[in-house]
Amino acid sequence: MTQLKLTLLTLLFEFSAGLQLFLSGSHSDPVFIGFLATHMLASGVLASLVLLAMPKKYATPRIPTWLFFFCLSACIPVLGVIGILTTMACLPLLPAPGSRQHFISLSLPELDPHEHPPGEAFRQAGLRQFLRNDKAPVEQRLRALVGLQNAPVRFASPLLRDLLAASSEDLRLLAYGMLESREKRINAEIHTWRMAWQDATDDNTRHAAAKRISALYWEVIYQGLAQGDLRRHAAMESLRFLEEALDANDASLQLRHGRLLHELGRSGEAETAYRRAIELGLPAPRVQPYLAEIAFERRDFAEVRRLLSSLNDYPDQRRIGPILDFWCHS
Repeated sequence: MTQLKLTLLTLLFEFSAGLQLFLSGSHSDPVFIGFLATHMLASGVLASLVLLAMPKKYATPRIPTWLFFFCLSACIPVLGVIGILTTMACLPLLPAPGSRQHFISLSLPELDPHEHPPGEAFRQAGLRQFLRNDKAPVEQRLRALVGLQNAPVRFASPLLRDLLAASSEDLRLLAYGMLESREKRINAEIHTWRMAWQDATDDNTRHAAAKRISALYWEVIYQGLAQGDLRRHAAMESLRFLEEALDANDASLQLRHGRLLHELGRSGEAETAYRRAIELGLPAPRVQPYLAEIAFERRDFAEVRRLLSSLNDYPDQRRIGPILDFWCHS
């Protein structure tokens, strides 16, 4: 009821101001001052009406808001009043605005349920990114790191080595301890077999021990437990014991022979060993990626493309899928 009265009062004052100016027919100062006073009064009543009708959250601070509508109406005689009143009359006809969704802060979850289902061990998917996330809780990262004990060594060892530079001291110590325990276990086994190799009394026993020692040194390389000169030393020792017990008709040993030669930079001899492994019955797709690597080192790109093209139909080449896409489909 108050809003209706204020609306009528505004219209009355504004109509009176206009009527006074129109009927006087004079441009004298008293007439203009009378019109201006009545118009200002109408603007003040209109500003009070708008302030009363507006929601409180839009009508604060109240004095600047009142002054804004007062100036808007006062500076635009007649049309300003009509415009503001028309807008107020049309507002109820507009659809109500939807509830606004404000951003809220969420605490970091323990772990993605796809990475750590209840009652199961950590999965490899996403584990690398989670362990490298410095914003993740250290306790959860430690639990994920312990889960690497059940992961394949080819995946776990490089990740453990990366974590040696982690910001958390607990993570660095645990990663170092896990790497050191693996290295100590293999070195202890190497020592045991070297003693057996030295004490062997017949060629068969000696060759079996040499073959096992070569496999253990190769495991050091495969797991990434040695870097730089230590890696080269492990490759040389593995090659030395392998050549002592090398069976010319064993395809798998010929493949390892080639990989050790390749590791030491003897590409020509490595290629011969790879091709010998294929001749002995080893599936060609298992060897051709290594042959393609040697061809790439020789900058024989046509041979690289030829070797890799034959792998397109091989069902188990997921690891080198991006390489095949680059060389064969680009």
